[in-house]
Amino acid sequence: MRTYGAIIIGDEIMRGKRLDKHFAKLTEILGARGLHLSWVEYLGDERPRLVEVLRRSLASGDVVFSCGGIGVTPDDHTRQAAALAAGVPLELHADAEREIRARMAELGQEVTPARLELGTVPRGSRIIPNPFNRIPGFSYGDHHFLPGFPQMAWPMAEWVLDTYYADDFRQGTEVEAAILVWEGLEGVMLDLMRQVEADFPGITVFSLPSFGNETVRRHVELGVRGVPVQVEQAIEVLKTGVVALGYAFDKK
Repeated sequence: MRTYGAIIIGDEIMRGKRLDKHFAKLTEILGARGLHLSWVEYLGDERPRLVEVLRRSLASGDVVFSCGGIGVTPDDHTRQAAALAAGVPLELHADAEREIRARMAELGQEVTPARLELGTVPRGSRIIPNPFNRIPGFSYGDHHFLPGFPQMAWPMAEWVLDTYYADDFRQGTEVEAAILVWEGLEGVMLDLMRQVEADFPGITVFSLPSFGNETVRRHVELGVRGVPVQVEQAIEVLKTGVVALGYAFDKK
């Protein structure tokens, strides 16, 4: 299974001027296809740092969605950083030029060098169609560079997944099961959690403690995540184990 990641770019997010919406939506879009994000990085509009991160992620082999910074204003650095990280020049992509010229014709506006600059991408890139205004994003290998605007980025991300990665859909389908362990202490249950992970390779055991409130007493949400057959077996082992430790539980 391929690993999926996201890079979310913009000083406006890092400085709190705007709240990021991409992470939650990418999680939803991937989840609808049986996939999930393994990592996410937030970066400001700093070209050297963008180059460093993109160079590392390009070498990883991960499928990466990068949102933001592909415009042509002085604070947009993503296209240039991607080219530097890949070690290739920027060039005007013929398909991007066609889309930009068609969009300007629709608007009755002049095709200026600045507007054509929106179509300059790292050599070897492929174009991602933009159903909102036809100004495309681009893919370089398994990295997919999208605008920062949600109404553009999200349908473009769906197009990328459906076009290039349909074979991954549902292969990694996960389920999870959990119980609420009343008055549970993670330290007391640690050996049990480790043993379940050792006995069921590929299963992830998770625990989420809660201090409780006026309506729900203190508890730990204890669960397992993985393929359905193993989850069914592992959660039963957890149930037996917490009872042996003297705890009561309820199904979540």
